[in-house]
Amino acid sequence: MATEISARGRQRAIGHEEYSLYSSLSEDELVQMAIEQSLADKTRGPATVEATASTRANRQPAHSCPGTRSTATESPPAPAPKGLFQEVMKKYNSRLSKTSQLAAVDPVLKAIKEGDEEALKAMIKEGKNLAEPSTEGWLPLHEAAYYGQLGCLKLLQRAYPATLDLRTLQEETALYLATCREHLDCLLWLLQVGAEPDISNKSRETPLYKACERKNVEAVRILVQYNADTNHRCNRGWTALHESVSRNDLEVMEILVSGGAKVESKNAYGITPLFVAAQSGQLDALRFLAKHGADINTQASDSASALYEACKNGHEEVVAFLLSQGADANKTNKDGLLPLHIASKRGNYRIVQLLLPVTSRTRVRRSGISPLHLAAERNNDEVLEALLGARFDVNAPLAPERARLYEDRRTSALYFAVVNNNVYATELLLMAGADPNRDIISPLLVAIRHGCLRTMQLLLDHGANIDAYIATHPTAFPATIMFAMKCLSLLKFLMDLGCDGEPCFSCLYGNGPHPPVPQRASRFHDEPATDKAPGAVQFCEILSAPEVSRWAGPIIDILLDYVGNVQLCSRLKEHIESFEDWAVIKEKNLQDLWLTFAGCRFERPLGSIG
Repeated sequence: MATEISARGRQRAIGHEEYSLYSSLSEDELVQMAIEQSLADKTRGPATVEATASTRANRQPAHSCPGTRSTATESPPAPAPKGLFQEVMKKYNSRLSKTSQLAAVDPVLKAIKEGDEEALKAMIKEGKNLAEPSTEGWLPLHEAAYYGQLGCLKLLQRAYPATLDLRTLQEETALYLATCREHLDCLLWLLQVGAEPDISNKSRETPLYKACERKNVEAVRILVQYNADTNHRCNRGWTALHESVSRNDLEVMEILVSGGAKVESKNAYGITPLFVAAQSGQLDALRFLAKHGADINTQASDSASALYEACKNGHEEVVAFLLSQGADANKTNKDGLLPLHIASKRGNYRIVQLLLPVTSRTRVRRSGISPLHLAAERNNDEVLEALLGARFDVNAPLAPERARLYEDRRTSALYFAVVNNNVYATELLLMAGADPNRDIISPLLVAIRHGCLRTMQLLLDHGANIDAYIATHPTAFPATIMFAMKCLSLLKFLMDLGCDGEPCFSCLYGNGPHPPVPQRASRFHDEPATDKAPGAVQFCEILSAPEVSRWAGPIIDILLDYVGNVQLCSRLKEHIESFEDWAVIKEKNLQDLWLTFAGCRFERPLGSIG
C-alpha cells in the first residue's frame, strides 16, 4: 500500500496499478539468486532455477531494505529473463574471483575464512595492525562476524576492544553482520561483551529488524533479551513488528509485543502493523494484533482503511474477520470511495455480498459514484447482478467532478456497459429500468458506432430516442444518422425503424452559396469533443468531410428512399455531380419532385390553377 499511496496519480478512468517484480531486490539478493542458479544447474537444470528465482522476487516484501553484503534466505515472480541472470552471474563471478584473489594475497582474510586462530595470534604478536579498515570500511572483526568464525571474533575483539561497534562504509556493525548471516553464537557473544544492539545501517535497519526479516526467532529472542529497541523505525518508518507481520510470523510477533513493541506504530505512509496484515492477507497476524488491542479501523495517510485495502486485494477471510470485529464499511479513502466501490471494481462477488448489508446508501450517494458504475466499467457482470438485486439506483448519475474525468462526460452505468460493448450487462441494466436517454451522448450513438445491432435493438426497445441529438454539438439533423453514415446497412436499419431523415435536406443555405466547411464538422465521426459548438452543423457540411464525402452519393440515395419530395441544396448537388455514376440519384430526386408536383396539380380543383 505504501508504494501505491505515494505513486498514485490522477485517474483518467477509475484506477490503475502496476508493480515491478525485481524492483525491491538488492544487488546482493540478485547475486544470491545467481548462486542458486549456478548450483541448480548442476543438480536440477536451469528451468527449475528460474522458477526458484521467480518465487524469491514474489515473496520479497516491498518494504524490506536488504543489507549490502547480506544474502537473502527466504524462498527464492514470473521467471527472470536470461539476460538478468547472465549479468548477475557475471557480477557474482567477478566478486568471487576478487575475494579469492584477496584471500590468496591477504593472509588476514585467509586466516579468518579458515578459522585459523593461531595464524591471527602470530600476526598480532608480530605487531601487525589488525584494526585497519579495507577500502569498504571492513575490519577483520567484521569479516570474522560475517563468516561466523567465533574464535577469531573473540581474539580480534580482545586485541582491539575499541572496534566492537565500529561500522563499515554502509554503517554495518559486526553485530549487524552476524545477525544478517544468522551466526547466533557470534551474535550472542557480541551482545555479552557489550555490543550496542540498536546501531543501524544506512537504511536505518537494526540487527533486530534483520532478524525479523530472516524470520530468525532465536536471534529475535536474544536481541530482545539484550534490550534491543523493538520500536526502532527504518528510513521509511517500518518497524520490526511491521516486518514480522508482513511475514505472518506469530512467534516473532509474540516476542516483540512482549518486549514492548507498539501495535499502533505507523510507518512513513501512516500504515500500522494491522493495516499490513489486512493488506497482505495475513489472517493469523491480524487476529493476533486485534487480540492485543490494535485499531480495527486504522487508516493510512490517504485515508484508506484496513478494510478497504483487504477488499482491494481480494482477501475474503480477512474482510469477514474485520467486519466481525466491527470494522466500519463506510470509511472512504481520499477519493471518496468506500470498500464496496473497490470490491465492485475488482469484481469480487463474495466480498461484495459481505459488504452490501453494512454499507450506507447515503454514503454511496454522497460519494458521487455508484458501485454499478465500477462494476459496469470493468465488465463484472456477477457483481452487477448482485448490486441490482440489492436495488441500487440503476439511474444514479456520476457526480459532475467525476464525469469530467471522461471526455464524453458519461454519467450512467448503462453508458459504461454500452461503451464496453457488453450486451449482457446492457440488457441487465435496461431490464432493471435504466433510462437510455440520460447521457449527453446517447448510448444509442455509441452502439451505432460499435455497429452492434443487438445493443441498438435493446436500447430502442427500451425507449432510446432514434432521433437523438448531441446537445453540446448541435446538428440540423439527428445525430443517429450522422453516426451511421459510415455503415450504409446501419443507416438503412435506422431508417427502416422510423428515423427522421427530412431534416437532412432542410439546408440553411438552400440553392445559394455555402460558406467554407468548418473543420469541426469532420470531428463528429471520430471523437465528439465537449466544447460547445457555436451553431447547428448542416447535413451537407458533414458530407463534405474527407472521410465521408466518398460515400455522399449512396448516403443521399438511401435517405431519398425514405423522405420523398425534397429539394437538394447546391452543395449536395455538387456532391452528386462529382461522380458520373451518381447522376441517377439526381434523376431520382427530380422524378420524385415532378411526381409530387403532378400529384398536387391533379388533386386541386381546375379553377385553382392560375
